[in-house]
Amino acid sequence: MVELKKVYSVLIVLLILGMKANAQNKIVRNELLDAQFEERTVSKVKVVEIEFPAGQKAPLHKHPCPVIGSIVEGECFVQVEGEPAKVLKAGDAFYEPANTPIIHFDNYSEKEPMKFIAYYLTNGEDELIEILHTKKE
Repeated sequence: MVELKKVYSVLIVLLILGMKANAQNKIVRNELLDAQFEERTVSKVKVVEIEFPAGQKAPLHKHPCPVIGSIVEGECFVQVEGEPAKVLKAGDAFYEPANTPIIHFDNYSEKEPMKFIAYYLTNGEDELIEILHTKKE
């Protein structure tokens, strides 16, 4: 009877340790972005970390290739032509379609910097940004 209790105790300890190991090794996947874009050949991905000082606003612009990225720190006020404006926070992902005006990509804070990482899905393009001029300019 004592032997059986020892065996049960060992089995319970092993079961608990096994459950803890599985819990610690559990991989969690959170989808941040599901961007659909037209079929294209991508021959190179250029990854750029970009920092905006407090209050910095990007000019009206577009890219010759799709751009995906994520906000690393701070907040970004972003609006792609044809889409509603939104505020992205650190950890949020974004997508800028090729050849589509980016109306806003601005540091939302007047006090704190903003940093993001952009992945340019290129196919031979040398210039990755084109500044667009409004009729007032």
